[in-house]
Amino acid sequence: MAKIDKLTYVDQAEKVIKSMREKNRNGGYRISLTTSKIRNILSLVTAIYNQVIHDPNPELSEDICQEIQYLRLRIIYEAGRDDKDKDVMKFVKKAELIENIQSIGKSREQFLLFCRYMEALVAYHRFYGGRDA
Repeated sequence: MAKIDKLTYVDQAEKVIKSMREKNRNGGYRISLTTSKIRNILSLVTAIYNQVIHDPNPELSEDICQEIQYLRLRIIYEAGRDDKDKDVMKFVKKAELIENIQSIGKSREQFLLFCRYMEALVAYHRFYGGRDA
């Protein structure tokens, strides 16, 4: 999948979530990744977003860049600790979260785009019937 951009990130998010659907016994679809797991990742992103949104500088500060690196680490940890079904790992790989975080660099614009991408992933997860837990 290509790097996210302003014009395609919503479509990319939809493709990722659709690819995570599995057929159930009734012929319908289900997504085994729980709402709480995907929202945990979104909350990590939102914590940084709340700092970035108030700083109009186009280049992220060193402190924010460190927070973004820590975000990457936390996502890897969440993916690795999900040892039952590896749902978080599948999600992280299909959404290319790590690659997209690495592409942020010091760009405020890229970080805000990544935030919107995460929001789109959560929205489509909900729309396509991601399960609650």
